[in-house]
Amino acid sequence: MLWPIARSLLFRLDPETAHHLGMGGLRLLGWGPVARLVRPRPDPLLQVKAFGLTFESPLGLAAGFDKGQVLAPGLLALGFSHVEIGTITPRPQAGNPAPRLFRLPEHRALINRMGFNNDGAEVCAARLAALPAAGRPGLVGVNVGKNKDTPNERAEEDYLLCIDRLHAHADYLVVNISSPNTPGLRELQGKEALQRLLGACVRRARELPVPRPLLVKLAPDLTDEALDEAVDVAVACGASGLIATNTTVSREAVAGHPRAEEVGGLSGAPLEARATEVVRRAYRRAAGRLSIVGAGGVFGAEDAYRKIRAGATLVQLYTGFIYGGPALPARLLRDLAALLRRDGFSSVGDAVGADARP
Repeated sequence: MLWPIARSLLFRLDPETAHHLGMGGLRLLGWGPVARLVRPRPDPLLQVKAFGLTFESPLGLAAGFDKGQVLAPGLLALGFSHVEIGTITPRPQAGNPAPRLFRLPEHRALINRMGFNNDGAEVCAARLAALPAAGRPGLVGVNVGKNKDTPNERAEEDYLLCIDRLHAHADYLVVNISSPNTPGLRELQGKEALQRLLGACVRRARELPVPRPLLVKLAPDLTDEALDEAVDVAVACGASGLIATNTTVSREAVAGHPRAEEVGGLSGAPLEARATEVVRRAYRRAAGRLSIVGAGGVFGAEDAYRKIRAGATLVQLYTGFIYGGPALPARLLRDLAALLRRDGFSSVGDAVGADARP
């Protein structure tokens, strides 16, 4: 009941200032006794398996919120089954100049051009290593990328460096080649570049002392033909899954808004339909050979359920969390369980792809 008031106050602040305030609250929430007290009990119906891991529910927090500060304990305490940290690069980088994050409340959307701002793989690894080794209430993924000044011809080196340094602290790894805020990065989604990069990353992940699942995150702006090609490459390389999708450079859904011309990736409600369609197409193309993680425009249980029925085994949100507040995960999970029971499903897995099957 208090969240609308709190959001009104926070939305009067610069978005990054508001974010830093929220980080303080999450650190307090992540303290052991507090976390155990507030974490909602997951409904057993929501448990799901993907790429060899067991998740208490399909709901996770997408990369971009925790850029290596390692706020996972507080975020997991809110009810997320997994938190994806990143994007992390080998060397620290400040990201793009501020202002670089913009709200579009009329559209329940954000535009960001953060530019992989993070403290680098070494610092992130040290923070992750400091987390309690046992008793975590959820899983932690690490999303990795290349430094802005690393040419695409040497991108493989950056991704492998991140995998080498961070794998010991990650339950799964994600190769991010779809952010629109690092010049030239999306060129790595092309067939030949993707084959080289993803093939090298999958091999490295398999050769680790404890092999890790490795996923790839794709853009919503790929043509259908390019998406099919990317899914085929991911399958051929042996990736464990893909995340559909990152932010979009399209402004069609927010045309006329004063912020519409800001450079960067658009996220939130305007992306929901396209992201769900990408999930559906990728699910059909993968034909059970990959797990699909649906992201983009998830604000409530109905949004998450659509992505699951379209083919997503897991669902992630970010912008929905900014607008919906800390009570959103628990509310979404309660409502999602009710939707599954309403439609006669005995598990999330039974509903995956229900609207995408022939």
